[in-house]
Amino acid sequence: MLYLLAEWLNFEGVANLVRYQTFRAGATLMTALVIGLLIGPRFIAMLRVRQGKGQPIRTDGPQTHLAKVGTPTMGGLMILISLSLAVLIWMDLKNPFIWACLAVTLGFGLIGFLDDYDKVSKSSHKGVSARTRLLAEFLVAGAASYIVVSQINTFVYVPFVNDFGVELGPFYYLFAAVVIVGAGNAVNLTDGLDGLATMPVIIAAGTFALIAYLVGRVDYSEYLGIPHVEGAGELAIFCAAIMGAGLAFLWFNAPPAAVFMGDTGSLALGGALGAIAVATHHEVVLAIVGGLFVFEALSVIIQVFWFKRTGKRVFRMAPIHHHFEQLGWSESKVVIRFWIVSIILALMGLATLKLR
Repeated sequence: MLYLLAEWLNFEGVANLVRYQTFRAGATLMTALVIGLLIGPRFIAMLRVRQGKGQPIRTDGPQTHLAKVGTPTMGGLMILISLSLAVLIWMDLKNPFIWACLAVTLGFGLIGFLDDYDKVSKSSHKGVSARTRLLAEFLVAGAASYIVVSQINTFVYVPFVNDFGVELGPFYYLFAAVVIVGAGNAVNLTDGLDGLATMPVIIAAGTFALIAYLVGRVDYSEYLGIPHVEGAGELAIFCAAIMGAGLAFLWFNAPPAAVFMGDTGSLALGGALGAIAVATHHEVVLAIVGGLFVFEALSVIIQVFWFKRTGKRVFRMAPIHHHFEQLGWSESKVVIRFWIVSIILALMGLATLKLR
């Protein structure tokens, strides 16, 4: 909104600052952060009153989690509100990539909200059926993929190789949708401890803010040997909004959490990261930067597969963060060590930009 106003003023005077994506990214981060911190207390109080018993806690999980009974969920709504408002204020409203990513974020957020609502209203941890959720997610991801792919080519670029990609043709639409849905559900599985998913999402968003900016610049993309995507630099503003909204939420989600993100937030943020990775042609790099989310998802897949075949468990409990809790690690130790792993993976992902 402010970008169009500055454009109408021909970027004269102070309005010239709005021309620069780096300035708007910083302003977006601060806007989302301030909005999140301002609405947080009243929003949490409202959720506590409306939900009563809060998010259902699994009795077969770690016994330390039973102390969290009564904590409200759907805190992801705070993230979606602050993120959306900040993006709409500072984005270039004519950029299709932003609209596609915003559609995924809000669409996945709605799916997660319906799942959270079902759990809270029925006092059950089951929620909406997996088949229904996946179908809805693929519909949203498919629509966003169509918008994004219409602006880019259908190559999947390989890290560590200079400007080399594999042409998928029409199959790229399916590939893009799988990346978006997979990212959404991987972050959703990670969100099991206070602050565990929030900080890795912030770290991944910060990493992709830099990637989006570089990909959107012809000079930098040519120098680094990475694919140039015209208009993708605007996604740095979207990533900054995720960071600001995430930091505001983490203020209230820090142990002991006053509110849980719920599927409303985790699905939305994961889907957003997937959409950003597709739009910047760094889908494979997302698997590195978001390696923690991949590992969490794989631990569930391995556990279910092996248990159905042998009746035995590979991990004491899945997702993998519960395995470490069962080994005797405190919740804070698991969370902080997983944050450290996320930082290392983000640095590895950034290294792929130069090591080609």
